[in-house]
Amino acid sequence: MPKYLLSIDNGGTNTKAVIFDTKGALIAVSSFPTPRIEPAEEQREVDTMQAWESICRAIQGVLKKAGLSGEDIACVTCVGHGKGLYAFDAKGKPVRNGILSTDNRAWKYVEEWNENGVAEQARKLSKQSVLSMQAPPLLRWIKDNEPENYARINYIFEAKDYVRFMLTGEAYNEITDYSGTNLMNLDTVSFDESLFELFGISEMFAATSQLRKCTDLCGTVSAEAAAFTGLREGTPVAGGMFDIDACAVAMNVLTEDHLCVIAGTWSINEYISKMPVTDGSVLMNSMFCREPYFLVEECSPTSAGNLDIFINLFAAELVAKAKATGQSVFDLANELVSATDPASHGIVFLPFLYGSNIGLQAKASLVGVLSHHTQGQILQAVYEGVVFSHRYHIEKLLSSKKTPTKTIRLAGGAVRSAVWVQIFADVLQYPIEIVEVDELGTLGGAMASAVAAGIYENLSAASMNMTTIRDIIYPNEKRIELYDQKYMRYKKTAEALLSVWDL
Repeated sequence: MPKYLLSIDNGGTNTKAVIFDTKGALIAVSSFPTPRIEPAEEQREVDTMQAWESICRAIQGVLKKAGLSGEDIACVTCVGHGKGLYAFDAKGKPVRNGILSTDNRAWKYVEEWNENGVAEQARKLSKQSVLSMQAPPLLRWIKDNEPENYARINYIFEAKDYVRFMLTGEAYNEITDYSGTNLMNLDTVSFDESLFELFGISEMFAATSQLRKCTDLCGTVSAEAAAFTGLREGTPVAGGMFDIDACAVAMNVLTEDHLCVIAGTWSINEYISKMPVTDGSVLMNSMFCREPYFLVEECSPTSAGNLDIFINLFAAELVAKAKATGQSVFDLANELVSATDPASHGIVFLPFLYGSNIGLQAKASLVGVLSHHTQGQILQAVYEGVVFSHRYHIEKLLSSKKTPTKTIRLAGGAVRSAVWVQIFADVLQYPIEIVEVDELGTLGGAMASAVAAGIYENLSAASMNMTTIRDIIYPNEKRIELYDQKYMRYKKTAEALLSVWDL
């Protein structure tokens, strides 16, 4: 029997193929930057077929790195960023470029729906706020701006589901992902035609596919996909998960004792609960991959992805030094931040390069810079601003959480930086737990594969056998008061600028 599990993570920043064994040990990784396109202001897309071809090469590459063949893979699972939109026609071809979860082109629809009561009516069914990068406003934007493309849409997919469709030729919509799209009724756990009508996209109800659970088998690798990827034709493919569910499972956040925080392109902050929060105090409720739980979430595209863009825009010397010395530019940034006293400056960075959790049109800002400030101080402000944005979300979550929180389990690109993790502990004032494997989203996907393939009975058993806590970082008591003061300055700065963005 094959003993290895392949996960494909179609992320907003990076896409990767990863192989694990059945104990959760990472065997090999093949990754590439997600080929983002920005055709206009606030529009962020990906060439869907180019990305699929790159995924095929990544699968070939990870099999070669692992010294395995397609015959060794027991099951394949796809995970990926939520929100965004991947529209396909009746022939199984992309209607247009895929739209990433950092896209903000449709913000005016959200503003209108908030003002005219549509968003509140939708919340009663979907139990979530409407976000500009979700399917409803994006579909309305296509309907109004690209009517010929809109008329061709036969399937609406999320990021991971289009990859699974390309692997198998079978169209399914997996529940954890679509329950976060504002198209599902979370009471009935089904697509709701009245939501489509509310948003003015009633035609798209016919473009939905059968809903499946994350551990359900959703077809097998087709002959065509096998030829492109090196996988064995007929290899089972599981439903897979929204990446925020996958990370939570990989961190064994399967009880109500912990908060799950993901610092990637998005600031994801969540806990699981047997009851959704329906009073509007939190942004999102979705169906968690473990019944009978909901995933209660606060999120925005305001996290560690800001550092990549900031360095590319403003740290050319650091990039040049990294190339000259063979070092990672992020290691160099970490060294500068680690050597900087956080009490030495009052610089505020608002991490809104992709979007905001303050206002629909808020923009990234660097406030309080003087001529004597150093590169280390400015970079430290970037690290801090990202964590402050997480705290802004977490304060809302904790006000709604009915059970005590023991620790925060942290994932995402920020965990590769020890100094950044310490800032998370100091600002959030909770112990921060880090899981042994870096590739958490794909590990969660591998756990779904392990259940689908019959290796483990359920996700709890898979998580217990495949998760290891690597480290616990505690808050520095001497910095708590300082960071409380800095956080208050951050909030006042963000709120003071709201009137500027509304002009």
